[in-house]
Amino acid sequence: MRWKGRRRSTNVEHRRGQNIRRGAAIGGGGIITALIAIFVLGQDPAKVLQQTQQTQSQQAPYQPSAQEKEVEHFMEVVMADTEDTWGRIFQSANQRYPAPKLITFRGATQTACGVGQAASGPFYCPGDRQIYIDIRFLSELQRMGASGDFAVAYVLAHEVGHHIQTITGTSQKVRQMQARARSKAQANDLQVRMELQADCLAGVWANHTQQRTQFLERGDIEEALRAAASVGDDKIMREAGIPPRRENFTHGSSEQRMQWFNRGIQSGDLAQCDTGI
Repeated sequence: MRWKGRRRSTNVEHRRGQNIRRGAAIGGGGIITALIAIFVLGQDPAKVLQQTQQTQSQQAPYQPSAQEKEVEHFMEVVMADTEDTWGRIFQSANQRYPAPKLITFRGATQTACGVGQAASGPFYCPGDRQIYIDIRFLSELQRMGASGDFAVAYVLAHEVGHHIQTITGTSQKVRQMQARARSKAQANDLQVRMELQADCLAGVWANHTQQRTQFLERGDIEEALRAAASVGDDKIMREAGIPPRRENFTHGSSEQRMQWFNRGIQSGDLAQCDTGI
């Protein structure tokens, strides 16, 4: 992905040295356990985070490595691309795009949705309309089989997709439908549809950004597809030794996530992102 020397978003905050008494770092095994609880079993992220938190003393000021600074720089460029591309898409519909803010952190940070940790994975908080990502989660993403810069871009673009759903009213609509659902399986199905739509919106963003900037390089799309596959519910379940059960899915299977991202990037058409919600 061609990103160096390009515009960087100023709508990004790096909370490198933030001190939080609650929320100790969690190892790889703990991250996977929490991801399963949140994304596969559909548990409340706030409760899962509380269960995985440990008391800790204030942290010493953290000095990021050169590699971490480069990752932060990269994410600033990706966020700038989401701002520019979605700004144009909204403008074509005579609307203004209110961009979300990206918060990167290390360990834990306060959010309007509770204490954010790497265990929750990257997430969008509708309460403050901000995206949160623990830098160390990117290493976990690689361990799960998603490597490459465009894999990270896909993750951020997916979270921006949730922001699009929030500002257009889709998220509220789905929450209301879930409240009326007759079973947990039905509520989970609605959640899957919303997650797959966010994957498709990430693909639409990539399509329009490519037309505007020619930023993609050979292998980038494959990196995003591998990232989508690596966070499929069925894959995470199998890695945890749990037989995949579709009624427990909350994000979609690996095949579904690849399919919907691919639909968005191939078409660039928002109408193609109708997942039935």
